[in-house]
Amino acid sequence: MTKLTLISSAIFSVLCSHSVLAATINGKVTDNKNQPIQNATIHIHGKTQGVKSNELGEFSIEVDTASQLHISKNNYIDSRIDVTGLSNNVTVSLKPTSVETVVVYASALHKNSLEMISPVSVLSGDELRNKSKPTLGETLKGLPGVNASYFGPVSSSPIIRGLGGPRVKIMQNGLDSSDASRIGPDHATSSDSLAAEQIEVLRGPSTLLYGSGAIGGVVNVVDNRIPTSNIDELTGAAEYSHDTVSNANTYAAKLESGYNNFNFHFDGTKRTGDDYQTPTFTISDEDGDVEIENSVENTFIDSETVNFGTSYVGEHLTVGFSYGNIETDYGIPGHEHHHEHDHEDETEEEHAEHEDETAEDPVYAHLEQDRWQGLVSYALHNNWIETIKLRVGYTDYSHSEIEDGAIGTTFTNKTTEARLNVEHKFADWHGMVGYHYSDSDYDAIGEEAFTPASVTTTNAVYLLEEREFGDVTVELGARVEDYKIKSQISEVEHGHDHDEVEDDHDDEETIGYSKSFTNVSVSAGAIWQYKPGHSIATSISHSERAPLSAELLSNGLHIATGTYELGLGYNIEGNEAHFEPENIKQETSTNLDLSFRRFSGDFGYTVNFFYNDIKNFYFQENTGLVFDEEDGLESAIGAHDDAVAVYQFTSKDAELYGIEFDAHYQITPSAMVKVFGDSTRAKLKDDEGNLPRIPANKLGSELQYTLGDLQLTLTGTHYFDQSDITAFETKTDGYTLFDAQANYQLGLGAIDAQLYLNVDNITDELGFVHTSFIKDTAPLPGRNFRFGVRGYF
Repeated sequence: MTKLTLISSAIFSVLCSHSVLAATINGKVTDNKNQPIQNATIHIHGKTQGVKSNELGEFSIEVDTASQLHISKNNYIDSRIDVTGLSNNVTVSLKPTSVETVVVYASALHKNSLEMISPVSVLSGDELRNKSKPTLGETLKGLPGVNASYFGPVSSSPIIRGLGGPRVKIMQNGLDSSDASRIGPDHATSSDSLAAEQIEVLRGPSTLLYGSGAIGGVVNVVDNRIPTSNIDELTGAAEYSHDTVSNANTYAAKLESGYNNFNFHFDGTKRTGDDYQTPTFTISDEDGDVEIENSVENTFIDSETVNFGTSYVGEHLTVGFSYGNIETDYGIPGHEHHHEHDHEDETEEEHAEHEDETAEDPVYAHLEQDRWQGLVSYALHNNWIETIKLRVGYTDYSHSEIEDGAIGTTFTNKTTEARLNVEHKFADWHGMVGYHYSDSDYDAIGEEAFTPASVTTTNAVYLLEEREFGDVTVELGARVEDYKIKSQISEVEHGHDHDEVEDDHDDEETIGYSKSFTNVSVSAGAIWQYKPGHSIATSISHSERAPLSAELLSNGLHIATGTYELGLGYNIEGNEAHFEPENIKQETSTNLDLSFRRFSGDFGYTVNFFYNDIKNFYFQENTGLVFDEEDGLESAIGAHDDAVAVYQFTSKDAELYGIEFDAHYQITPSAMVKVFGDSTRAKLKDDEGNLPRIPANKLGSELQYTLGDLQLTLTGTHYFDQSDITAFETKTDGYTLFDAQANYQLGLGAIDAQLYLNVDNITDELGFVHTSFIKDTAPLPGRNFRFGVRGYF
């Protein structure tokens, strides 16, 4: 709090000692042929207020003395110009590009996607709506360097450059999503892509602003639930779609309005679907019998989301608040409980009856989340402080697993988060200093509470600075984070004789555990615009990460993954695991990125090379042991049929390296072709083998064609074999997916409507996802026709 007091005092003194003068700037926006550009956006750097150019390319905007104008337009490279109160009749020329440029909100310094030093991918507009899937992982998996964990169509998280789980931070408007998806792959993410304005995927050193653990990357879901610009009239949108592969129906609506600087937002979605269909595949049951399947059971979904938001947007001050609620019931494939029953003396009719009873009550999850967010932003535009912005959030999340109609296990996570940013200029440096606070209260109650309750608190300060040296922009960053975890470890957590535990319940003891870490992260990068539309970017970062509660404290049966999980803090002795958390070292990552980019004219490309050297890499390793209710931990040889494999988190040195790329060529004004792909190699050092569940390499191509109001897209993606596996993994065969999209624009008076038809997996290809814990029992969906209509007014 002392740092906050000092910052506040400095801000107050600046406010009192600087006067702000306003002036009107007139200007014109043209292209490289000196033709006017209509509807270009002109806004003052650091402010949310802006204007549009008219049909002659002309604009007029009020600015403070010594401001910077940011001019942007789709299919043109953004431009920034410095102006003063004496400037007038400003002419801005924008260079064309076939790549859409968008401002990356998570960049912190208002960078667009072409100016970023760190690699970034952005889905927005119609492309986002056309590629939107029920899960965040499936929505993003087609991007270079991005894959999905895939635990069925309703639970799938992003994997970036071979890294997932806690190494990929999922955010909503710059604050953590605060769900339980980082705890287990069967826990769905709470971020909904349907209401998103854009989804940003950041890699490299820029991620350290959001947490020292985000060494894989950051996924930021941006929406307009707290409007940051004034809305002058009532606008809205509605959408309906149907998916044949799961008989799913999706309804979505959005309304926005404003009056006299006050703005209001509402959006809601409703999605229902049945078990999804697949190409024919075979699985083996416990007795070794082969079963033929053409669907994945227990993959239904029934979800509702409602969000409200409001804001006041003045010339300098923006204040806003939003509330959102999510309620979702979804089936968890492979999540089956085997009820003990003696079938030896049953008749066939009785046996069938028991099977029907089991089928009537599948295990499913009930997810519920209430989320409050607040925003206060003040733009000063004096000599050195530009903007002060405070974001706060509170999330109350619960995930209950329903067994036989009753709650079996409930996971809860209550998170309070605050982020204070002060954007500034000092001499020739432009940057941001900030403070980040997070408190996460996690609990799990029930049979599958394999991770004990814990409270994790972080306090961090960070700094990001950039400076231009001619055609080169240099960026420096640092973050210092105090990370503390507290928990009460029950003796039951490492006892295996359940009868004895029950008898001695009154004598149960607990171990109080508390551990603090100081995580230090630094980064440096530069981008060289060696000629218009061409750049080379490089960056290096060093990050430290402390273990999450699941990685450190897990000790229990995780039925969804069919494993018994142990954390870093346990040692195995005989058939028992004892909590002895000694010498827990931080995970330390050194990452190098090199990017080559071209984005001018009809041809463009982005090629990223990366290398990540990680010391004490945390990962789950198959111990070769199994867990049995009667005997505890034992050798797999001679174990009972219902014993499950024991996986323990361990830490070893590892390295990951690879390439990701995408290229495009505008063949004609109506036709464009794209090529994209990625390759990741992940292994332990000292020839200790490969890391588990690393995504297969992929290579794809996309053809886009526009014919009047009709837009057509054909995409083919080949996923290669994955044979770089661990001793307890199996090879995954490659497969090729073809997808097609058709969109037709119609004008219905004041309503702008769009009819669309998507055909996913046109050839009905059977594909298994190597990153999935249940890859053999939950292949990808078969051929799917998705048709729908959108309307805007």
